[in-house]
Amino acid sequence: MAVSIKDIAREAGVSHSTVSRALADSPLVNPKTKARIQQLAREMGYSPSAIARAMATRRTRTVGLVVTTIADPFVAEIVRGIEEMALDHDYNVILCSSNDDPDRELNAVRTLREKWVDAVIVTSSRVGSFYEELAEIQVPVVLINNQQPGDYSLSVRNDDLYGGRLVGEYLIGLGHRHIAYISGREDTVSSQLRLRGCQEALAQIGASIPPQWIVPGDGGPAAGERAARQLLARSPCPTAIFCYNDQTAMGALRGAKDQGIVIPGDLSVVGYDDITAAAYLDPPLTTVAQAKYEMGRHAMHMALDRLAGRDVRDVLLRPGLVLRASCAPLEGDPGSATHT
Repeated sequence: MAVSIKDIAREAGVSHSTVSRALADSPLVNPKTKARIQQLAREMGYSPSAIARAMATRRTRTVGLVVTTIADPFVAEIVRGIEEMALDHDYNVILCSSNDDPDRELNAVRTLREKWVDAVIVTSSRVGSFYEELAEIQVPVVLINNQQPGDYSLSVRNDDLYGGRLVGEYLIGLGHRHIAYISGREDTVSSQLRLRGCQEALAQIGASIPPQWIVPGDGGPAAGERAARQLLARSPCPTAIFCYNDQTAMGALRGAKDQGIVIPGDLSVVGYDDITAAAYLDPPLTTVAQAKYEMGRHAMHMALDRLAGRDVRDVLLRPGLVLRASCAPLEGDPGSATHT
């Protein structure tokens, strides 16, 4: 049978409450008595009941994490940061993957409520559709790359407007004026901000990305390939493509190569996120680096600070441009781009 606090109290000749305080490292217990009780607990193989502790403290030392898919390398790095920070503070993480399904996201939130999680961290861009359910749990909610007004929500975000501006300024510096954009899903705020930042940079020289060169994607390589084929079938066609994320850019690279287009000689391609695979593509991908691991650690730390009653502010992280071989200066007339 499992060793209980009563067993330790009987062996030590003290009350149950004294054992409880000693095991909680309370300063109310004499140091020598505390040390003796803790030693007895180790020798007797005492293991605290997580259920009993949760009932007493109203804390389960668990955090719920809702992600779209763990297969996304961008999400995987965030999860790693969250888990490592959680382990550093003796917390467990319950991971719920929605597979980008709104109904599954909602069910995940309801599951976390049943698990009595102490806080929830969400990477989904569609959190607005189920934020009310999150708020009803009445625990700290940390949103990654998203914001929602509310008493419980906090956010850690990449400065996507700045990141998009970096891309626009860089491509302008290479001589590009005919720039296209392959977006994420239509409701993805980060995609809208990245496009806006790029447009703001172009506006400084009196240029813009026209509507016909803004092609929808879904954040995956297959959609990126389809979008690139659409763009490159037009005349004139863009001399550079800015992609919502690196997975979109992977598809765009393939779509361009299949049409005999040389990158970066005929076409420059820029991604976003700087996932590990970006450096190993052919050619290696120029991209905007997000601090993915750090975002995860920040998110977990913010949840812990809020649980401890400390003042917590939203965090906005600045991305940086990583230059590789998928972009080149534009040769010839930037206003007459055609590919055959």
